[in-house]
Amino acid sequence: MENKIFIHPTVEIEGAEIGEGTKIWHFCHIMKCKIGKNCTIGQNVFIQDGVVIGDNCKIQNNVSIYKGVVLEDNVFVGPSAVFTNVRKPRAKIKIAPENYNKTIVKKGASIGANATIVCPVEIGEEAMIGAGSVLTKNVPAGLTVIGNPAGILINDNRGIPFVVSFEEYYVKALRNNHKL
Repeated sequence: MENKIFIHPTVEIEGAEIGEGTKIWHFCHIMKCKIGKNCTIGQNVFIQDGVVIGDNCKIQNNVSIYKGVVLEDNVFVGPSAVFTNVRKPRAKIKIAPENYNKTIVKKGASIGANATIVCPVEIGEEAMIGAGSVLTKNVPAGLTVIGNPAGILINDNRGIPFVVSFEEYYVKALRNNHKL
């Protein structure tokens, strides 16, 4: 079985390390980064230098991933999601790349379409970021967050889903002596 890399002829690559079996589709711009094995990079994706992408990741169309972002293995990023690397950007202020914020997306996490991931955050293993969400806080493993600003999706005692703020979630967990 062949495990070749596929790179569409319209892709611009600037010194990236790309793993076996990875497919990169139309009109992408890939700077000096590391992309793992068996990834799929949809059309019109921008990946800045210094980004690290693990194995088996799926990055859908029109996603922008900037320096300081790490996607571990098996991460899904939905169409038109965007990551930031400067918390308070200004056109007149130049920020040195070593001062960019970090964002880490842990193994198996999923980020929905049109989500905005505002740095610096860590998204836990198997966490889910709902479509259109604006994430500004760390997400513990296995939780689902939705909305703007993103809140934690939980179920009430009847099983009906509703959203609580991160603060409310943590206060309730501490009050009930739950481990986070």
